[in-house]
Amino acid sequence: MQLGMAMPLAVAALVGVALGRWAPPGLVEFWFLSLLLLVSRGEWRAAALAVVIGLAASQVLLARGAVLPDGLLRADLALEGRVESVEKEGRLSRLLVRVESCQPLDPTRLSCDALRRVRLSYFEAPEIEAGEWWAMTVRLRPPAGFANPGTFDYGAWLWREGIQATGYVRREPAAVRLETAPVSLRQQGVDYLDATALSQQTQRWLAALTLGAGERLILDDWDLLNASGTTHLVVISGLHVGLVATFTLLVARVLARLAMPSRWRMAVWPWWLAGVAAIGYAWLAGLQPPAMRAMIMTLIGLWVASGRHAPGPWQAWWLALGLVVLIDPLSAWRPGLWLSFLAVGLLILIWQGRSRPRGLAGWSWGLVRTQLLLAPLMAAAVLLAFARLAPAAPLVNLVAVPLVSTVLVPLGLLGWLFAPVPYLGLACWWLFEHATRLLVGLLELAVQYLPLWWPSPEQVGPLALMLGLMALLWALPGLVGPLRLGATLLLGLAMLGLAPPTLDAGILRVRVLDVGQGQLIELRSANYRLLYDTGPSFASGFAPLSALWPAGQYFDEVMVSHGDLDHAGGVAVLAERHVVGRVLAPSGESLGVPAEPCLRGQAWRRDGIGYRVLWPPEEAEHLSDNDRSCVLEVTAGDDRLLITGDVGREIERLFLLDVERPVTLLVAGHHGSHGSSGPQLVQRLSPRHVIYSAARHSAFGHPHDEVVRRFRRVGSCQWNTALDGAVTFWLGHGDHASPQGTRATPWRRGGVEGGCHAVESRH
Repeated sequence: MQLGMAMPLAVAALVGVALGRWAPPGLVEFWFLSLLLLVSRGEWRAAALAVVIGLAASQVLLARGAVLPDGLLRADLALEGRVESVEKEGRLSRLLVRVESCQPLDPTRLSCDALRRVRLSYFEAPEIEAGEWWAMTVRLRPPAGFANPGTFDYGAWLWREGIQATGYVRREPAAVRLETAPVSLRQQGVDYLDATALSQQTQRWLAALTLGAGERLILDDWDLLNASGTTHLVVISGLHVGLVATFTLLVARVLARLAMPSRWRMAVWPWWLAGVAAIGYAWLAGLQPPAMRAMIMTLIGLWVASGRHAPGPWQAWWLALGLVVLIDPLSAWRPGLWLSFLAVGLLILIWQGRSRPRGLAGWSWGLVRTQLLLAPLMAAAVLLAFARLAPAAPLVNLVAVPLVSTVLVPLGLLGWLFAPVPYLGLACWWLFEHATRLLVGLLELAVQYLPLWWPSPEQVGPLALMLGLMALLWALPGLVGPLRLGATLLLGLAMLGLAPPTLDAGILRVRVLDVGQGQLIELRSANYRLLYDTGPSFASGFAPLSALWPAGQYFDEVMVSHGDLDHAGGVAVLAERHVVGRVLAPSGESLGVPAEPCLRGQAWRRDGIGYRVLWPPEEAEHLSDNDRSCVLEVTAGDDRLLITGDVGREIERLFLLDVERPVTLLVAGHHGSHGSSGPQLVQRLSPRHVIYSAARHSAFGHPHDEVVRRFRRVGSCQWNTALDGAVTFWLGHGDHASPQGTRATPWRRGGVEGGCHAVESRH
């Protein structure tokens, strides 16, 4: 390949990825015609780029086409595959399985043989190890996750990891192990570590830093790394692969100098040996996307450093990007890809045209300068990718990067090298253990004084832009010092003055969050915050509420409609992670936290907004749990909100005359089930907007088709968290501001009344 093709190669690969994801009609036909035209005209370079576009696009199209079809929901499937990884969460195991064959037990169903990777939950699973081949009966659903503002996008993660379905393993018929795991050097290494006398912390960090076994780290380890901005140090990255290649190169060149003193500088084999070491180490680490990316970048870096017909730094940068995207097109959606290439690009800008440092002082200052210049750009990239900022990262990395790269990783690798020698390998790991304790202590101290900061979603974009500009100010050559200092000062002052948006008095933000089969609604005004319900909790112990906000939030009031698990499942997490002024719940409900009864007639005002409880009455013990739900009416200016919990039609008629009209927003009762939202309520209230808090691909089929038709007949705009994700409404404006769904789906607009959504039931 000509070096001048590096940038076109990368651009062609990225264009192919975009076309594969967008997939406009006639894409394949247009590509074939274009390729034939280019070949007929003898434009071979353009034809080669068209082939690159086609290869990248076809891989993305195949990944899209392999997603489980909706027709196989709740169908029993006979699946065989090799287990790639096992994660244990108490009595629940999570398996990542490479599918080798899949067929529905019912032969009249659609085929599932296109599936390539699935993620399964297995309750009380037998002992399963990575690498084993299993046959199991499963139930799957298409990959999806909750869609809430400023939170981790699980659905996007499934996509970029190439996972086409999620589900669970059925108990009957029982799963069968068909083949044991083949011999794996990596697994043997992990087993060897487990058998040593090292502490558990040392075993975890040694496995992560030298074998790429990041799954060995526990949640507390990851929390510490995230809060200190040092996650990149324990993922097998360019740092680790580069260190192995550099060490191998230095040793090989020393040997070459001893073997051929007069012409050792011209020896090629040390460079080849360094490349082989980089490939071998990445393979030993499992050749996962970060390791594969690091391997490609290291190999091209060795080529550049060798100086033998080598590309320039930017040509190498484009070449590496093109190869990574072409080999693994789904990596274009991985934040780690762009973090790596942004960092390398900034390093090229920083060092291009500068002479190499000399002496220990020169290299030390060069390292400090590089880390300080990288810090704002990396902070901006992390902000955009993960919506968080680690204030301690710039200072911590000044110490952590050299400590890991010059002490921990070399000691860990030397321990493996000398493991056959009695005591010598363990001596290296003993030193590694003490260095690890020093590093962990440093990170804990830094996080204690500079904890992780989660800016509001509205602050993320402006902050990232200003941090990126600050990095460019100091990285771009040719700028005068006063300009850099003055612009940095102005950007710093602008960032300090960037505050989250506030609501005016009388304005209420209503956010119905996407929590699956459950309900959680946040009401927020200028100085007041109320939660209605806390969402569900699942068999694994996970409660969606835990992923919505960073710890330490304050809620003035929490109203739990009733004690069912889909409404009160997050109460324990709320009490553990956050601060609550008052909890309201129906009398007699056992929530595990102190609560006051919500009673008909209670009323209060905050920030000019009125709150009124319409149900239950004092004498409600004879009612079912659902029919004792707290019913809340909120008035903001001319707008009204009504939340009815899970009450049925009979109860709706008992408080219906107390509801003031018009109703701007109604949260449909019982998730839109047939037993709620009766004809009397729908006809009398005729709400402008109705929202169903329902689960995606739920077996309950909410909302019911009859309920949907009732609201359609009165002209209500209908929303569904299963389709739209979290939906945000603003009440009190008086101008009926358009609601905003987190999951953008423009193809669903225009179905009911102009801009309303066409919500449909699955029936």
